[in-house]
Amino acid sequence: MLTGKKIVLGVTGGIAAYKAAELTRAFVKKGAQVKVVMTRNAMEFITPLTMQTLSGNPVFSDMYAATDRFDIDHISLSDSADILVIAPATANIIGKIASGIADDLLTTAVMAAKVPVLICPAMNVNMLNNAIVKENMAKLTARGYILLDPGYGELACKTEGAGRLPDIAEILEEVETILRKKDLGGEKILVTAGPTREPLDPVRFITNYSSGKMGYALAVMAKRRGAEVTLISGPSLLPIPRGVRYIGIDTAREMKDAVMANYQASTIIVKAAAVADFRPAVRSETKIKKGEDGFSLSLVRNPDIIAEIGPLKGERLLIGFAMESENLIENARAKLVKKNMDYIVANSIMGEGAGFQSDTNVVVIISRDGKIEELPQMDKLEVADRILDKIIGHHGN
Repeated sequence: MLTGKKIVLGVTGGIAAYKAAELTRAFVKKGAQVKVVMTRNAMEFITPLTMQTLSGNPVFSDMYAATDRFDIDHISLSDSADILVIAPATANIIGKIASGIADDLLTTAVMAAKVPVLICPAMNVNMLNNAIVKENMAKLTARGYILLDPGYGELACKTEGAGRLPDIAEILEEVETILRKKDLGGEKILVTAGPTREPLDPVRFITNYSSGKMGYALAVMAKRRGAEVTLISGPSLLPIPRGVRYIGIDTAREMKDAVMANYQASTIIVKAAAVADFRPAVRSETKIKKGEDGFSLSLVRNPDIIAEIGPLKGERLLIGFAMESENLIENARAKLVKKNMDYIVANSIMGEGAGFQSDTNVVVIISRDGKIEELPQMDKLEVADRILDKIIGHHGN
């Protein structure tokens, strides 16, 4: 979702400079236009030709290079950008910016910038913990610069600790968050996601195929758009979204307890979790052994969380999901009315490119007033964005 965005990427002289190539490629893949500014030290680690090839643009490095253009590089770079990203950012560049030093093309571009500046530190753990470096980083944060926390792991010097360049995915997410309009600012959104697990014995449980991708996409997009997000999730292999309050649960009853404890603080509730309708009537404390005569299992109903929230929601907006194998619109509309939802998002398990595990979805959004919007197959992040658009429209913003 960076299509058409103009990014100036500053690369400084640390061993993590090689990762700037991967970051450039990731930006371009998302549709961004990237211009790279390299310090002299950065060119000791990675060549300008590499960055030029990946970005598709000339690389800038020499503030005094002859040019046939009338604009001034450090001014034009800053004026034309939507964001300036420094990755990796060494202790040296952090100290120079914090002290107002502008002695090369990158630092002068930073000083001239009127757009957000994202700084991604990468250095030895002892340098990172140096009191002067910490002071400089705190000074930059206080001045409005945005700093990502370094990653933790084995460093180039063979020591272990904080100091690795943040993951590429983390940098991308931060850039998308910074550039996104904060039209959900002030909203407190509660999102449920993933499956629940209902234990049968110490080694077995009943569950479903939900991966949590739709609910996590909603949490990510709501956070990008400025909302304060609480994500209540069943077991999922997905990384917990940055900047989101996370509550992990296993069973449907645990999901209910977490929702009931948090819904009152929310302005919007989005129930995207695939909560198990049934659980074993009895949980065995020991592993159930195979028997020659087969095995029968008695099930009891789990609480219907959204049905319990419906009468209590007050002025809160309540959005639910319905996955059906037949009569999609009719069944979804009946659930919306019965459970007092404002919107229901329906999709068929029979449709290609939709449902559990898939990165895409094909949904129909039905509103309380009877309006129906059918969306084509799209990435779940895009689906989440369209669902959140309904919230903006509902509030008349």
